[in-house]
Amino acid sequence: MDILSIITLLIIITAGFSYLNERFVKLPGTIGVMTMSVVVSIVVLIIGRIGDEKLNLLTKLAHNINFSEVLLNVMLGFLLFASALHFDYQKLKALRRPVLILSTLGVLVSTGVFGGLIFGAAYLLHIKLPLIYCFVFGALISPTDPIAVGAIITKSRIPPKLATVISGESMFNDAVGLILFVTTLGITKQSTNRISVLEMLRSFGTQVIGGVLIGLIMGFIAYRLIKSIKDFQTIFLISLAIVLGISVVANLFHASIPLAAVVAGLVVGNKSFGKDHAANQFLNNVWQLLDGILNTILFVMIGLQLLILPFLRHYWLIGLISILIILIARMISVSLIAFFELRKVNLVNLSILTWAGLRGGISIAMALSLPLSPYREVILSCCYFIVIFSIIVQGLTLNKLVDKAVSKDKTVVSLKS
Repeated sequence: MDILSIITLLIIITAGFSYLNERFVKLPGTIGVMTMSVVVSIVVLIIGRIGDEKLNLLTKLAHNINFSEVLLNVMLGFLLFASALHFDYQKLKALRRPVLILSTLGVLVSTGVFGGLIFGAAYLLHIKLPLIYCFVFGALISPTDPIAVGAIITKSRIPPKLATVISGESMFNDAVGLILFVTTLGITKQSTNRISVLEMLRSFGTQVIGGVLIGLIMGFIAYRLIKSIKDFQTIFLISLAIVLGISVVANLFHASIPLAAVVAGLVVGNKSFGKDHAANQFLNNVWQLLDGILNTILFVMIGLQLLILPFLRHYWLIGLISILIILIARMISVSLIAFFELRKVNLVNLSILTWAGLRGGISIAMALSLPLSPYREVILSCCYFIVIFSIIVQGLTLNKLVDKAVSKDKTVVSLKS
């Protein structure tokens, strides 16, 4: 299947699901299209046992899309730039301490807790899964997904300060999760389970510092260029060029594309272009539209990935258990940080922070990038169970949880800023 056919079929399917959801199903946009995509994929898998699966267009499409490549190297920069573009930097600055702690220490704690618990669960279920691979799994599933969080939280009724903390955390914790993922995966490839601390620090510096610097430079260039003109078309083309440039430059210097895109978006979105400048409203509106379209396409792609994971049925039990384990790991990581910050734990905040910690396509993309091994299938299966539950179940019930929590405690606040 050629690239034009892939893009055409994907957009047709996305438009169809989006229309049916808006016209009949009436679930929140991204959740609705993903739910329909999952249901259709399950039906196709069932029919595929009777007919010739190779003749199925959806199956062909799923097999021809390199999900990891498309998301991590193409879509992610656009999605994060769009999210950061309309994010209020002043709110983020006021809550920088809890955001920084959750996006670093929170990921480390969650990785450790999840790795230990999933190792115990696998042992009890007689599934061979070495401890180091459990930590690899923990590293890829612990960071909250900025795309999933952004798609759900904008329509949630979470109190503003908590929403800022959750959104800010999701935009910055990918670098830490990716470094942990690469580090733990590197250990699995070594005969001796040792890895150089110096190498880890160098990787951290390259990813984080490089990503921030590239984002600052590219964001400032975009701001200066946009400020000097008033033509809508040129303004949009410059913003597109900057995001694409970030992906190329960050790849060249092995820096974090997500971090660079977020920083550039914050720079462009929070700089003043002057009164009545064309970019003030236009840039936010056009990128908000692009963000919505790409999000919808991404969530359809997540649903279609089910077609290339026929082994899921062999791991349904540990998959369901892994959902509970990630919620426990999230709750422990958030409560520990809250306790050391505030010397107390607010159960209302804890419940919201835990339930709003959504996982999404980035975790699936990292899991799909795992090299072939006897443990890849179980990790990928559990990851898929967690992501589907996170987006559909947590996404649909988040507002109900918030309403119930706020009604019990009218003084809901975020972590200490």
